[in-house]
Amino acid sequence: MTAPLSPPRLLPSGDAAITVEFGRNIDDVANRRVLALDRALADAPIEGVTEAVPTYRSLLVHYDPVRIGFDELGERLTTLARLPVPPATGSRRWRIPVAYGGEHGIDLEDVARTLNTTPNDIVARHIAGDYRVAMIGFTPGFSYLSGLDDSLQMPRRQNPRLLTPAGSISIGGLQTGIQCLAGPSGWHLIGRTAVRTYQLHRDPVFLLEPGDAVTFYAIDGRQFVEQDRAAARGEFVAELVTP
Repeated sequence: MTAPLSPPRLLPSGDAAITVEFGRNIDDVANRRVLALDRALADAPIEGVTEAVPTYRSLLVHYDPVRIGFDELGERLTTLARLPVPPATGSRRWRIPVAYGGEHGIDLEDVARTLNTTPNDIVARHIAGDYRVAMIGFTPGFSYLSGLDDSLQMPRRQNPRLLTPAGSISIGGLQTGIQCLAGPSGWHLIGRTAVRTYQLHRDPVFLLEPGDAVTFYAIDGRQFVEQDRAAARGEFVAELVTP
């Protein structure tokens, strides 16, 4: 029998939420424990819990303090969190098209120079990666992906941009990401996808979920325009691959 895991840290977040923290750094092991606890709460809801929000290394659990207290909820969450993490089975896998470089990835050449290689090599390394959605956050649909190759890891920009395009594919630190909506960013923009990971009037509203697997493939500018029109009509554009 597998031994129980070490207990997480429980941190009060105001008077109606608990942060269940599994680590201090970006870490796939911690993230798998976060998602396992989130699934456990979904499968066997605790009376009084109103919402759970997974992040890279912690789960924020909102609760009604009239229905359950901090101490009781903390004990029950700790018990669930110490259970062995079940193996990942049945995860969805997505293939996402990306137009790399040029107007779609304005930082690609700078990234290549910084890493002493060529833009084509950066694209090849990025496409070769096998990524996992660790969390959704910052803006609706922004997907933080773990699994970035060590050779592509680099510090974020010293001067963040106030506005970057919707659909930007970027790298920053240990991560790569899919930015759904236009917004500020300090990450390095290497490409752009027509895939809408968030679309308010579509079912489902959010395309990707934490735990999903993601790979990328390259397209040209003409294909991007065609896919962008299709995505605007509500089509997924991304390919869902059978696990």
